[in-house]
Amino acid sequence: MTILEAATRESAVTCCGMATTPVTEEDAARLAPMFKALGDPVRLRMASMIAARPELCVCEITPAFELSSGTISHHLKTLREAGLVDCERRGTFVYYWIQPEALAALSALLAPT
Repeated sequence: MTILEAATRESAVTCCGMATTPVTEEDAARLAPMFKALGDPVRLRMASMIAARPELCVCEITPAFELSSGTISHHLKTLREAGLVDCERRGTFVYYWIQPEALAALSALLAPT
């Protein structure tokens, strides 16, 4: 388990809904990069596409956007670095999947109670 994975897993457990408890400095530092990554419409759509399936090939993501392959790669890298998705190269293709712990952490923060 990487440090980012450990931090993401921890944040899903320690973070409380911001409607009931102020966000701690540590939780804010862990979760802000995820929100920042999702703040871009293209990355939000990509994350949604990836989350809707167990895994998704980059070859299925690229046609959904009128962007260069370099720009697609940049957005996917940003999602990876934020801890929202992970990937694996298989031959010439890269497959992506959502990090459930990251979604759980974001959901816990946004939960109304």
